[in-house]
Amino acid sequence: MRLNHGLHLAYCTNIHRGETWRETFDSLQSHTLAVRERVCPQKPFAIGLRLSNRSARELSEPATLLAFQRWLAQKNCYVFTLNGFPFGQFHGIRVKEQAYLPDWTSPERLAYTNLLFELLAKLLPPGVEGSVSTLPGSFKGFHLHPDALKIARNNLWYCVEHIAHLSEQTGRKLHLGLEPEPLCLLESSGETIRLFDRLRLEHPRDPRLAEHLGVNYDTCHFAMNYEEPQNALLCLYQHGIKISKIHLSSALKVHPTVETREALKTFANDIYLHQVVVRDPVGSRSIYYDLPDALVDPDARRQTPDGVLPEWRIHFHVPLHTPIGPLFETTSDHLLAVLDLLADSPALCSHLEMETYTWEVLPPELKSRSVVEQLAAEYEWLLPQLAERGLAPATK
Repeated sequence: MRLNHGLHLAYCTNIHRGETWRETFDSLQSHTLAVRERVCPQKPFAIGLRLSNRSARELSEPATLLAFQRWLAQKNCYVFTLNGFPFGQFHGIRVKEQAYLPDWTSPERLAYTNLLFELLAKLLPPGVEGSVSTLPGSFKGFHLHPDALKIARNNLWYCVEHIAHLSEQTGRKLHLGLEPEPLCLLESSGETIRLFDRLRLEHPRDPRLAEHLGVNYDTCHFAMNYEEPQNALLCLYQHGIKISKIHLSSALKVHPTVETREALKTFANDIYLHQVVVRDPVGSRSIYYDLPDALVDPDARRQTPDGVLPEWRIHFHVPLHTPIGPLFETTSDHLLAVLDLLADSPALCSHLEMETYTWEVLPPELKSRSVVEQLAAEYEWLLPQLAERGLAPATK
C-alpha cells in the first residue's frame, strides 16, 4: 500500500507455499486478496511477491505474464518488490542451509535474479521503484575459497550491469538488495561495508554500483547481531550504500532459564535454520548454527558468579503483533527504532516489507489464527506505529 512520503508497504508472500506459478497464483487468490479485503479494500494494495526459480520461468511466458498483469489491474493490486532469496521450495521440506543454494558463485543464481528483474520491470506501476532482495553472497558454512568469493563478486557485478541496462531500457529505477544474515558471508554492517569497498576498488568510479546494488535491511537479522539501528543503518547509508528495502521482522529474545529452554523446544524444527547469537553479561558473543545446538550446550547458559544469565537472540521470525509471554521477548524495539530513523529521514528507503514467513512452523499457542488473520493482525499492529511517526495516514 502507498504510505506517506512515497513509501510503499507490503507483506512478503514467502509465507505461503508456492513452488510453481499455479501454486503461487492460487495463494494470491485465496490468501492475499483476503488480506487486502481486511486491510486495504478501497485503495491500491501492494504485493511483496516471492517467486521461486520455477515459478519465475513459468510466469515469464508471455500469455501467463499478460494474464497476471490484467489480474493486478482488475484487483487494484501492484507489485513493487520481489523476494529472490530462496531459489527453490521453501515450505514443507528440510530447507536449513539449502536456503543459500545456489549461492552467488553459481550461474544459476545470476540467471534467476536477472529473470526476476526482467519480470519486475514489466510489473511495476509507473513512477514506482523496483527492488529485489537476495541472499548475502553465500553461507559461511560452505567455506568458500578466495577464488570462489571473486566469482561471487563478479556475478553480482554482472547482475548490476543487467539491472542498469534494464533500467535504461525501460525507464524504471531498479535495485538489488543483499540481505545480511547470521552465519552468512555478510552478517554485519562492517562486513557489508567491506564488500562494497572491495567492489568499488574493482569497479572504480562506476555509478551503477551505487544506483543498482544495496542492502535489504532485515530488522530481525541486524537485531540478532546486537547492532543498534542508529549505528548500523545510518553507517550503511552514510557510506553511500543504498538501502534497497527494509524487512520488518522480529526475532526471539530470551534468557535461558530452565523453563525457557524447555519452552524453546517447540520452536526447534527440521525446516528452517534457527541460528542463535548469545551475548554474555560483559558483552562477549558466540553464535550457534541452530537452536538445538544452543539448547544442549552448557556454555550457552553459563551464569556469572552473581547469577546473571546471558541473552539469546534466535533467528525465528515471530509475528509482529503477538505478545510472546512471560518467558520470551522479541526484538521489536529494533524494528521501532528503525521506524524512528525513517520518520526523521523518509528518503532513507521507500520499500517496506513485513516478512514473517514462519507461520507453518509456529508453536501451537502462536498459531491459533488463520494465516490471513495473522497477516491482517500484523498490519493492524504496524500501521498505527507508522501513523504515529507520520509515515502513514492516521488510522481510524
